[in-house]
Amino acid sequence: MFTSTTEPRTGPSLSTGLGKLTLALLCAVAFLDFVDASIVNIALPDIRRDLDFSVQGLQWVPSAYLLTYGGFMLLGGRAADLIGRRRVLVTGTVLIGISSLIGGFAGNGGVLVGARLAQGIGAALMLPAALSILTTTFAEGPERRAALGVWGGVGGLASAVGVFLGGLLTEGPGWRWVLFVNPVACILVLPAVFALIPTDRRRGRLANFDAVGAVLVTGGMLLLVYALVKAPDQGWGTARTVGEFAGAFALLAAFVVNEQRSRNPLLPLSIFRIKGLAAANVTGLIAFAGLIAMFFFLTIYMQNVLGYSPMQTGAAYLPLCLGVGVAAGISSQLLGRMGTRPVIVAGALIASTGLYYLSRIPVDGSYLTDLLPGLMIVSFGLGAVFVAVTTAANAGVPEDKAGLAAALLNAAQQVGSALGLAIFAAIATSYSNQLIGSGAAIPDALTSGFQRALLAGSIFLLGAAVIGLRTVNAHVAGNGDDAGTGQ
Repeated sequence: MFTSTTEPRTGPSLSTGLGKLTLALLCAVAFLDFVDASIVNIALPDIRRDLDFSVQGLQWVPSAYLLTYGGFMLLGGRAADLIGRRRVLVTGTVLIGISSLIGGFAGNGGVLVGARLAQGIGAALMLPAALSILTTTFAEGPERRAALGVWGGVGGLASAVGVFLGGLLTEGPGWRWVLFVNPVACILVLPAVFALIPTDRRRGRLANFDAVGAVLVTGGMLLLVYALVKAPDQGWGTARTVGEFAGAFALLAAFVVNEQRSRNPLLPLSIFRIKGLAAANVTGLIAFAGLIAMFFFLTIYMQNVLGYSPMQTGAAYLPLCLGVGVAAGISSQLLGRMGTRPVIVAGALIASTGLYYLSRIPVDGSYLTDLLPGLMIVSFGLGAVFVAVTTAANAGVPEDKAGLAAALLNAAQQVGSALGLAIFAAIATSYSNQLIGSGAAIPDALTSGFQRALLAGSIFLLGAAVIGLRTVNAHVAGNGDDAGTGQ
């Protein structure tokens, strides 16, 4: 493993032009990664028609990205700490650019799914590297609070903006441009990385690298996410699904044992001694399980039940984007006064209320009365939760483990996304099929299934609020507060 040393924070101040440009660059990286998780969703019908996907095979276009994104996240985060954050960020950016270009030119489904798998690996390298650069660049206190607030707002916005961009590009130049935009973005990002991010300091010599730990955790995470993605189709109680979950937990358990015995562990378990870190990550996992499912089911509802075009569906999320941005800005200011815990709990409760409202969507729904109010309520909760959980999960983390902390948070969010989609898709599909079997019209059956799934998402967010009570109440220093203190 690479030995690491604690480096002083010598980054630019947010009050300078260089500091603002650095923050803008890091947020652009986050935006690119989060958008890639949702931008293809509206394009799926066109992709299926052009590349002759089966209905079952089509799910791997979004799921392939999620699989490797979650599976390689811990490895990417630790690599950023040990090999160098800029090196890992550049590697991930190049990989996303090349794989997106290949995917855009794909002539068959296999090439596209392979490209999406590679995109996920690139994102797993980019995101923890970028977040750890942010937390080690800006000093604790008002600057880091402001930087994390902007980061959280961008992260919350990206999922909604991805749906909008997907609709815009699909109806405009075509679905392939959903992938072609990435190489263009990467060409803009790379020169900025070299210009704004300092060269990585020498981290030490390679010695006793924890190769066994790397294989175990990556294999375990890949198998876990794969099992979650496939469970609704295979059946939760089938021998294959049970075997996949058992295999994933066995690999992860072996990883924990290996880390306890390793002199140079890939995941130093001492990081979980940081007060509140585990609770913050679990809160993020549960919250994302409920929130990401909302985009999935509402998108299908708008297109398949209400008859919206891809562009109309994307435009429907624009008010939510505005609400997330406003909520993120307000929440970042509240962190210094109230701490992270009240903001997490309040945000989760607000988002739960919004999802409950949306769970009452009728088959002949109106955007202004049945969708917009719920979307706006959810937007305020989403912005608050994203900012506060990100801050709480990074509070008190030493610099040499910043990449690992960022990876843990993002891995939890990706596993939560896969978990939510798997559980809620099973709930929606089972109830819809039951109604269709009893003679209900397809639009009515679909809507009833979506209602149950959204209600379950609302309950998950209530659970996130309860778990959020166990997080450390990190006060990011502002007006005389002590940075990073918890209650």
